[in-house]
Amino acid sequence: MILSVTFSKPGSDVQEKLGREYKKIKIKIENADGKTGYFGEFFTEKQVFHRHFSETELDEFVKEHAGKTFKNCVERTDSEEITILANKKGKITKIVKKLDDVPAVKAETSKNYIIQEGLPVPFLVVLGVMTPQGKVVASRYSKFRQINRFLEFVDDVLPSVVTEGEPVRIADFGCGKSYLTFAVHYFLTEIKKIPCQIEGLDLKKDVIDFCNQTVQKLGLENLIFRVGNISDYSGTADPDIVMTLHACDTATDFALEYAVSRNAKAILSVPCCQHQINTELTNNRKGKIKQDDSALEPILKHGLLREKFSSLLTDALRGEWLEQQGYRVQMLEFIDEEHTPKNILIRAVKKEKAQIKKDRPQILGDLKIAQELWN
Repeated sequence: MILSVTFSKPGSDVQEKLGREYKKIKIKIENADGKTGYFGEFFTEKQVFHRHFSETELDEFVKEHAGKTFKNCVERTDSEEITILANKKGKITKIVKKLDDVPAVKAETSKNYIIQEGLPVPFLVVLGVMTPQGKVVASRYSKFRQINRFLEFVDDVLPSVVTEGEPVRIADFGCGKSYLTFAVHYFLTEIKKIPCQIEGLDLKKDVIDFCNQTVQKLGLENLIFRVGNISDYSGTADPDIVMTLHACDTATDFALEYAVSRNAKAILSVPCCQHQINTELTNNRKGKIKQDDSALEPILKHGLLREKFSSLLTDALRGEWLEQQGYRVQMLEFIDEEHTPKNILIRAVKKEKAQIKKDRPQILGDLKIAQELWN
């Protein structure tokens, strides 16, 4: 059974055959209403279009376009990875790689995850992480690990956020395709039997539409997704938990500030793309921060080191600020660096009767804050 198909390297006749100048097509298995089907994302330069396939329709689509309309096609089943390539002369080559004997995949099956392999989990099947038979797709093990790792963090903070007789309210900022949002909903409702109300927010209308369609397919309750900007978001109820996964640059700061202002009991944030301090350091390196009086010059003069330093400094300042707002803060490894370099998770839990200090600016990522650390 096909689990996923990815088409890339479009030919000159892609618009003629498919109606638009698609750059890439991704198709994944989904299981809706007990039936196996496929969900396709068709990417142009600036837009994404969606289409559903039956098994027969997908087989015909692959035969018609693999190595023809698109010069590169990668098809994955539960046991094989099939690559179909076409050279400049139009000759098509098929390469088949067996997946059953991959050591890394076998090693994963013995781990004690919160969500176990072997029993089909509806949202994982629809999102293409798991087959309808409950087997994790070989190419999606990193996502499977990420989901389970995040649920461990959620489980750790539950004693601090659960109030008997009340649902746990969660806001997920920059939710994207919402693997973690669906996972947390499943974990709370199906595994922990804790009522919850979860809202996901993202700027991209197409992914929000997809998430809401997935909610309808799965028949889920108390889970909704909205299009919106973190910086001007105002929810209807104060969240108990605020989540952010790879909210870019100052979007993370807006999310943290929102969580604090709404008295969230716990914050789980994996920051991404910490540009602001890096930009300030770059602009000021030959100004306020001079080579002759800065011990940081050996770091600042190298772009790669300056970027890494800025990321660590930004997250350190975020942690310090959260502590001053009455939170107990931990910096934890989210997932192995081999899977993503953005692997620091900020876990903050509200202290009881915490005294809030306001001797620092409310807006994070300011160069003035950074300068205090070395002046």
